[in-house]
Amino acid sequence: MLRREFLTVRGRLTPGDVREAATALAGRALELPELAHARTVAAYVSVGSEPGTLALLDTLRARGVRVLLPVLLPDNDLDWGVYAGEGSLARVQHGGRMALLEPSGERLGPDAVTAADAVLLPGLAVDTRGMRLGRGGGSYDRVLARLERAGADPALVVLLYDAEVVGRVPEEPHDRPVHAVVTPSGVRRFRDAERGAG
Repeated sequence: MLRREFLTVRGRLTPGDVREAATALAGRALELPELAHARTVAAYVSVGSEPGTLALLDTLRARGVRVLLPVLLPDNDLDWGVYAGEGSLARVQHGGRMALLEPSGERLGPDAVTAADAVLLPGLAVDTRGMRLGRGGGSYDRVLARLERAGADPALVVLLYDAEVVGRVPEEPHDRPVHAVVTPSGVRRFRDAERGAG
């Protein structure tokens, strides 16, 4: 199974590899006009060997950007809270799955994501059409469907390692392409986004 292959490769990364990639990733992501002009960014806290996001979250916050982070609900949907620095995160164990770092403050409700100018999505791979392979839990499929229903059109950006940009990933009828992928070596766009926050 494709997901398992990507997870296996990630599992071989050393903490040093992950740290180095996180620094490069933050630098590349911050060059994106969609993030440079954003007032609100919905993001996530990376876990395990996922491409690291904390450096990016801290820089966005330091720039005065309102950063929303997900809180996993029992039905796999996502609620949101505001990121107030690393000290505001709580480690939450969800059943038999890995523990997640979630914002410990006020919950804003699942619809809070519709106010974001950009949404940073986790993933395992993206293909040349911008189709994203997620972990299979469906949480972000719900987020994307919610954005669509609300008529919201934030920039959708997936954060990956270089080797995770591939020719083609399997796609379901409900899948939506992302607008850009950021990897440690650069940015690849799938849709032009000359859209400042207006």
